[in-house]
Amino acid sequence: MSQESPAQRFETLPETEADDSAEAPVKGRKNGLYPGVSDELAELMTTGWADTEMHDLEPVEQAPLAAARREALSHRFPGERLVVPAGNLRTRSNDTEYPFRASCDYVYLTGDQTRDGVLVLEPSESGGHDTVAYLLPRSNRDNGEFWLDGQGELWVGRRRSLSESSRLLGLPCRDVRRLAEELRSAPPVPTRIVRGHDAELEKVVAELVGPADAEERDQELKQVLDEMRLVKDEWEVAQLQKAVDSTVRGFHDVVAVLDQARATSERYIEGTFFLRARVEGNDVGYGTIAASGAHACTLHWTRNDGPVNPGDLLLLDAGVETDTLYTADVTRTLPVSGTFTDIQRKVYDAVYEAQEAGIAAVKPGAAYRDFHDAAQRVLAEKLVEWGLVEGPVERVLELGLQRRYTLHGTGHMLGLDVHDCATARRESYADGTLEPGMVLTVEPGLYFQSNDLTVPAEYRGIGVRIEDDILVTLDGNRNLSAALPRRSDEVEEWLAATRG
Repeated sequence: MSQESPAQRFETLPETEADDSAEAPVKGRKNGLYPGVSDELAELMTTGWADTEMHDLEPVEQAPLAAARREALSHRFPGERLVVPAGNLRTRSNDTEYPFRASCDYVYLTGDQTRDGVLVLEPSESGGHDTVAYLLPRSNRDNGEFWLDGQGELWVGRRRSLSESSRLLGLPCRDVRRLAEELRSAPPVPTRIVRGHDAELEKVVAELVGPADAEERDQELKQVLDEMRLVKDEWEVAQLQKAVDSTVRGFHDVVAVLDQARATSERYIEGTFFLRARVEGNDVGYGTIAASGAHACTLHWTRNDGPVNPGDLLLLDAGVETDTLYTADVTRTLPVSGTFTDIQRKVYDAVYEAQEAGIAAVKPGAAYRDFHDAAQRVLAEKLVEWGLVEGPVERVLELGLQRRYTLHGTGHMLGLDVHDCATARRESYADGTLEPGMVLTVEPGLYFQSNDLTVPAEYRGIGVRIEDDILVTLDGNRNLSAALPRRSDEVEEWLAATRG
């Protein structure tokens, strides 16, 4: 990695309303503004650059959908200012940052993914809202920002101009570096902000709002946004299918290299899937779980530093995130040697049967909890049948005794977040009713810890989860990830065919 920029991340505020904020030219060493930069070099860097402004841009494909979402949000909060930040860069170590990923609500309402962006819905005299995206403009060429700032164009790449962003997003765009000043000088109105993404902006809003109930009001804004996102439109479903299709290919990639993974570690699995995610999408939607052997009993095993041994099961829980930031979430449990042992097959088939029951319960009008209850009942029945818990089954379910071995819920909503719509009200989500357009995971599992003395030794260290992404349709459901084998015999055939 290159060293820090000559100006050590200099920052400046624009003095004009121009699209890309032309400031006074660099004066070089004479005023000591840029140590080590001669007047001659400063002058040279301001000339001889071709115009790269793009004038024929078409709006992003989700622009009309985002506009409709903003309109729906406007109706929910008449007369109030709404502030939705994209978020800022976050330091990973010293002067390096984590890759930026815009907040889901901001992306949902704009289609934009750039850092430091802020969507503001300002109440208008007509009763609706005037909407503006506040963004960072292009790096300034007149004041040297584009090559002297560590976040300038020659260091991290070209940002869009405000006029380019306006054409792409289909809404007015202004310089975000003026936002704090504009908020402070705007007429006082009730203001809400989506918290957790821009701490400095939250401080500005706190200055304007003041009342003790601000946190509760802001939480209500977030709840409304999450509830809007519960039902996906056709475009969103297509994005999720795209994410799933890439994920299916990633799973095939992993199966093809299982022998190489056996010679290295779980990280070979993680790296193989990551390659597919970066080639066909933006990233992985969450930290890949590549859990071999007893690691499969740790629900969120992401260290991925263990061996991949013959005779063990590999639990792979992974999802590709598309360039539009929608993610898949799929799990398969695979026998590393290619075939299940008798006890592995027994546990696997029980989980498969539970998943089948859960998927069958996904349909419009059903209670959200129905698919969880259906899957848990099957697992409880198996545990009683195997003598691992004392029946009858109704007693086991009433007391939740099966949870020692099932541990987690059977699924969650899926979308821009892997655990989508998490702050929606219980009556809209966990205690709600399934509707066409909702997408959720169905992912039962059984986990017998290696040190669990309540089960016979042959069970210990076996962890199995099977997870698919399910769309609620008008007349039932559609398994978006059905292209991946699920039944134990199909899994073995898949491994044999793919590994040659």
